[in-house]
Amino acid sequence: MVRVLLAMPAGLLRGALRFVLSAQPDIDVIAERDAVDSAVRTIRSEKPDVTVLDLDLLSDGHGVDARQAAREAHAELPDSKVLVLVDPRRPGFGSQLASVPPTIGFLAHTAPPERVVDAVRQLARDEPVVDADLLVAALTRKTPLSAKELRVLAVAAQGAPVKEIARRLSLSPGTVRNHLSRIIAKTGARNRIEAIHIARESGWI
Repeated sequence: MVRVLLAMPAGLLRGALRFVLSAQPDIDVIAERDAVDSAVRTIRSEKPDVTVLDLDLLSDGHGVDARQAAREAHAELPDSKVLVLVDPRRPGFGSQLASVPPTIGFLAHTAPPERVVDAVRQLARDEPVVDADLLVAALTRKTPLSAKELRVLAVAAQGAPVKEIARRLSLSPGTVRNHLSRIIAKTGARNRIEAIHIARESGWI
């Protein structure tokens, strides 16, 4: 029996996965968590065979992200597998696919539940899981940011506030704010810090 932990926001996707996984005679969904920190604690205490982890899952407020949680799970319990679900439109994860251990697999959010079931079984059998389409999208994605937006983000990455960015680039503060808003939207980030993180990981700045 493959014991599975679902670590993802409550909603239709988690409900669908729970229904499909629980219907399998060889899979048991032992717990569901909607924050990374609590998921890590559950991994340590319950030792699931496979954890299905949403890359966009918010932490409990301690700054832990899904990639870090996957690595923590592997470090704590190297025999426990983690299946990370990724939004293929979201940049910033491609550079990490080649460096993760084989016990961490990746699938697109858009993968049908049946594919998730197959991936859970593959990981349980110690087989690597990387969605081919997801890998191609990650490795071929170019920056969606304009040259001006990259300059603004590069200065912001140095810790400069809006007024300082405006002064250095001879822009108005309002223009800088507009650029930052577009940068956040284009990268799919939640805020400026996350946009900087994504841009650095992607090699854009």
